[in-house]
Amino acid sequence: MIRRRLSLTLLTLVGLLVFPLAAFGSGSEFQPVEEFINTYWASFSVGPIEIGISKAVIYLWLAVAIAVGLTLWIVRGGLRTDPKRTQSVVEVLYTFSETNIGQATLPKVAYVRWFPYVASLFVFIWVLNMISFIPLPLDTHNPFIGPIPGLTIYAVTSNLSVTLTLTLLTVMISHVEGIRANGVVPYFKSWVPPSPKALLPAMIILEVLSQFLRIVSLSVRLFANMLGGHLLIIMCVGFVILLGNVFIAPVTIPVAVAFYIFEWGLVASLQAYIFAMLSGIYIGSAIEPHH
Repeated sequence: MIRRRLSLTLLTLVGLLVFPLAAFGSGSEFQPVEEFINTYWASFSVGPIEIGISKAVIYLWLAVAIAVGLTLWIVRGGLRTDPKRTQSVVEVLYTFSETNIGQATLPKVAYVRWFPYVASLFVFIWVLNMISFIPLPLDTHNPFIGPIPGLTIYAVTSNLSVTLTLTLLTVMISHVEGIRANGVVPYFKSWVPPSPKALLPAMIILEVLSQFLRIVSLSVRLFANMLGGHLLIIMCVGFVILLGNVFIAPVTIPVAVAFYIFEWGLVASLQAYIFAMLSGIYIGSAIEPHH
């Protein structure tokens, strides 16, 4: 497993180097920042809303297909008592989600209802983060040759609109469940701890601000970590093209390899876990605010 991952890592970096070099050699300009520009390939408008297909949408579809398709493929004939490698990986993910996310954050009264949500959130973001390090021919800003797209490692979770949407979904669920479990007035009263009357207005303002800061911190944490990691990798590889000197490759490529292994091996999984765990905490604390 380790040997396969290292081989894929090296293959990825070779691909990322060869394709931009080919583009550079054909006279096109390599612009690393353009890797993160998300433009519609085809779109249509519904009133003021524009709906279309872009690189980010392709990655979202791919993550859904992998997460759902892999699960259905494994359980299609029933789970084996002597699991093979693929089933073992899925069972590890399920056990980890159940123990370290669901049971650790959700109260018992909400576990059955909301464990599927936080587990799905963890798996979905984890798959999104992991496939973001696999080079795919979806880079139309830096084409390989003519109309042929170049390779790109793109994290859709480095798009703030994606992380903000997931965050707003979690926040909305937490407030709805908090009101459903406690009632409107008791739920909003639980936001403010017992305080002297003179400090009550200030405490209310601080607690309302803290609710908005949850949205900012949850969405920006995932967005910033994935954007920063991918930008570092692409810039390290892109220095060869930007400076037009292949002799600096022995310096920049090892740095890119180190960042790549660190981001794929640790940060991608850690950020998915943190997002799902905090989502469970927000939902659980809204349902049982006194705990």
